[in-house]
Amino acid sequence: MQHVRYPIEGVLYHPEAQARRYLASGAWMQSTVGDALRATAARLPEKVAFIAEDGQLTFRELDEQSERLGAALLQAGLSPGDRAIFQMGTTLETVLALAACYKAGIVPVCSLPQHRELEIGQLIRQSGARGYFVQADFSPSFDLAAFARKMAAASGMVTHLVVARGPEDGALGLRGLIDGTPLEAARKRLAAEGPLFGDVLSFQLSGGTTGVPKIIPRFHAEYLGHALACSRRYGQKEDDRFIWALPLLHNAAQLYVLMPGFAMGTSAVLMSRVDVPRMMTLIETHRVTRAVSIGPIAPQIMSYPDLKRHDVSSLRLFTTMSRADRLEACLGVPCSNLFGITEGLLLGSPPDAPAFMRHHTQGTSGCPDDEIRLLHPDSEEPVAPGEMGELCFRGPSTLPGFFNAPDVNAKAFTSDGFYRTGDMMTAHVVDGLTCYTFEGRLRDNINRGGEKIGCEEVEGLVSAHPAVAEARLVAMPDPVYGEKGCIYIVPRPGHSAPTVQELMEFLVAQGLAKYKCPERVEAIDSFPVTKVGKLDKAALRQMIADKLAREAEATRMPENARS
Repeated sequence: MQHVRYPIEGVLYHPEAQARRYLASGAWMQSTVGDALRATAARLPEKVAFIAEDGQLTFRELDEQSERLGAALLQAGLSPGDRAIFQMGTTLETVLALAACYKAGIVPVCSLPQHRELEIGQLIRQSGARGYFVQADFSPSFDLAAFARKMAAASGMVTHLVVARGPEDGALGLRGLIDGTPLEAARKRLAAEGPLFGDVLSFQLSGGTTGVPKIIPRFHAEYLGHALACSRRYGQKEDDRFIWALPLLHNAAQLYVLMPGFAMGTSAVLMSRVDVPRMMTLIETHRVTRAVSIGPIAPQIMSYPDLKRHDVSSLRLFTTMSRADRLEACLGVPCSNLFGITEGLLLGSPPDAPAFMRHHTQGTSGCPDDEIRLLHPDSEEPVAPGEMGELCFRGPSTLPGFFNAPDVNAKAFTSDGFYRTGDMMTAHVVDGLTCYTFEGRLRDNINRGGEKIGCEEVEGLVSAHPAVAEARLVAMPDPVYGEKGCIYIVPRPGHSAPTVQELMEFLVAQGLAKYKCPERVEAIDSFPVTKVGKLDKAALRQMIADKLAREAEATRMPENARS
């Protein structure tokens, strides 16, 4: 394969003719991410690239330190094309480790620090990971480094554990690897052994109803092209400064923050956790121009009582998943809705777009080569104009297929190569542009603040509880996270349904990540069914939504009205 130096078995690559077409149109960049960073560092060496609570990095420092770390990883025995599990937070060390892997051709498997035995065990086996990067001080209540050591040892596959921000205890220390490698020698080695622009950049993850993560290979040329196309669509400039408080390993963080930084020279303020008062202070202090809310940030901002004390006038655009109109009214700066899917599509609007486009649609694609269709579910028939349909797309950043998953791939695409998202949209034409409004999902999962929870996975584990006969998980509306999980349980005879706390302790003991645990338990005698006798999850979702609405109304009633 042309422009691929380190092919990975199980990865589906874009056909050669298609790759040439996307390079010719400018949808792909004829560059690796490492080369883009090197060029930016040469052009803007002393510009601050990333600011964190405990320090900052200029583009020169980022380039030089990631160069040394990348070469050190190869010297330690990892090879280009090897995969490496990442369990790191939003820190400067994470930026350095990702940049180093990109330069060395080591493929980050973009996990989360919150993942536990089930998820990490699956990811190691699925990806064939040989490396493992972990942030030792991520949580004061959980020893993530010890967990990583345990999982690496149990895997029989992981050979290199790299520890950042804590005791090494026999592992490779991230800082020591950097400090122990001369810069010129590092540059020479990476120039000779680094990847080409057609190579795999990272393994991103897609949630599923079963909880087994599907792996999405992303490639240097298309990922850079995708990020830069969206940057142009949103009107981003070199002098923009982002603020980011969510995981850096998310596809969104890398496309909205890391890639524009590496390739354009934008800068970013990093927060290790969501803290709205602190975020507002940092926006004011650093004159932040761009912010993104995926999950709980926007609702927390809108309920923050001291918002007016902060000067946020530097913001040029605040993008959120929904209700951009309400956020704009609170902040007094342009806000727009967005939509993103790791399989290769981003929708959004620039700050000067019409209000209807920004507030009542998720916008348009930034890439002119993207093709979008709305189809009747389970068919290839387009819906009529104005009707809701399943969002399907193909284009320069559309995944050719999930990693090592032929059965999944056979069902994931239309006959002519459009990816089926399972998301329902309605199309609108605004100022001659077709925009799309998110209406809901077909697939059985929950989107808790941007983290996908597979219902089938959780149901299977809950059903193993000794007090549970049957269990069904559904999404319930939440003002902060958008959705949370409500588990409906049919108890075994003679048993009561477990409490939320009891159930969480049981599930965590089985290795489930805590954020996937149901946050409400509802006992039920039997589940509702459709006219043809199938489980009616829509009815369950409506039941809990109605119950929450009644509870909210009761809390708003005056005391005398309730007496």
